[in-house]
Amino acid sequence: MPHLTYEEYNEYGFTELEKAEFDRLANRASDVLDHVTRNFYVFNSLDDDIEFRRTKFKKAVACQVEYFHEMGATTTHGLKEAGTVTIGRTTVTKGGRNSDSNAGEDSLVSDDVYLYLNGTGLLYRGIGVV
Repeated sequence: MPHLTYEEYNEYGFTELEKAEFDRLANRASDVLDHVTRNFYVFNSLDDDIEFRRTKFKKAVACQVEYFHEMGATTTHGLKEAGTVTIGRTTVTKGGRNSDSNAGEDSLVSDDVYLYLNGTGLLYRGIGVV
């Protein structure tokens, strides 16, 4: 079940997609956001949460839907980039000695998702008290 309706998607200013395309991508985008937030809304009610965090989360889902649409894929397999491209005598290699070793690791998740979720507590990775 997606965390975002088509009406909310439009209400937040995302109007790129027709409803059929939105429906196709919304479940997968919600799954990705569940992964990013360590299933917070699997175990807690999104509807009962504070409006600030609920709105930020739903906008993050909308960004992820847009990202899937723009990238044309919903899996890491579909988003893999070539490591080296050679055209004639010119070769371009992704990475290098000064590159970040984690670059591309989360290519399935839009960078905008993290912008919306930053400051909500949903990205917390510490140890909780039981």
